[in-house]
Amino acid sequence: MVTTRTPWYMLHSPEIGHAFQDFADVCDGDGVLDRKTKALLMLAAASFLQRDDCIEDRLCRALEAGATKAEITETLLITAFQSAEALVEAESALYLKYLGGANGPWS
Repeated sequence: MVTTRTPWYMLHSPEIGHAFQDFADVCDGDGVLDRKTKALLMLAAASFLQRDDCIEDRLCRALEAGATKAEITETLLITAFQSAEALVEAESALYLKYLGGANGPWS
């Protein structure tokens, strides 16, 4: 499912690019966290950053690592909640700053 191609950074900056790819490979491999957990975390990060190409790639990798439809759905929903919560907090600070309330100029 995952298409293998040489990343642009390895083509244009081979020394640093290869080191970065080695880091990525370690992140994808076995470690304290199992591959499925890592794949779901990376899917959540891609979703939070709203990178469609990365979301698709990471969703495929999660499936390949054994994630179920339910696990992927829950991961994406938790990420959506966290994204919304962060947005509400940012908007809240600006709302209070400009429209009043605690510590606002027009309270």
